Amino acid sequence: MKNIIYVVLALLIFASCEKPNKIGFVDNGTLINDYQKKKDVEAAFQVKEEAFRKRADSISQAFQAEAQKGQAEAQRIARSNMKKAEALMGGLQQKQQQLQQQMQVEQQQLTQAFQVEIDSVIVNVKDFVKDYGKTNGYNYILGTSDAAATVMYGEEQSDLTQIVLEALNADYKK
Repeated sequence: MKNIIYVVLALLIFASCEKPNKIGFVDNGTLINDYQKKKDVEAAFQVKEEAFRKRADSISQAFQAEAQKGQAEAQRIARSNMKKAEALMGGLQQKQQQLQQQMQVEQQQLTQAFQVEIDSVIVNVKDFVKDYGKTNGYNYILGTSDAAATVMYGEEQSDLTQIVLEALNADYKK
């Protein structure tokens, strides 16, 4: 009986000496959306997107002018040589399709390049949070967002979003 009391007492002492887990959480959406690097990537791609649109509009306007001239020429030729007029119109349609395909390919390339950059930003944020947790002695740093509320409740002092965001932005500015 005496041994059982000693064992229980020893277990209580060990349990009370055990360091509790240090847990924090971050709002993923806020962390990523307010990260300056993401804002910079978006701004850079917005400039590229605008340049692409201007170029596409310029090409479209040039083609429209060419198409109007071609249609007028086709109507003039149609009176004497219908096959030649049809060939001219067919050539214009083919050129229009090629231009549309070219613009679609360029738009897809721009979108894919943007997605690669954003994915890189997300990986950067995840790595930073992992390093932050290790450096500051956290056992867990959970992520939450409006779309996937994995943390339903957390004490305000456990919310690391602003602290990590400030450190992340400071690291980016270096």
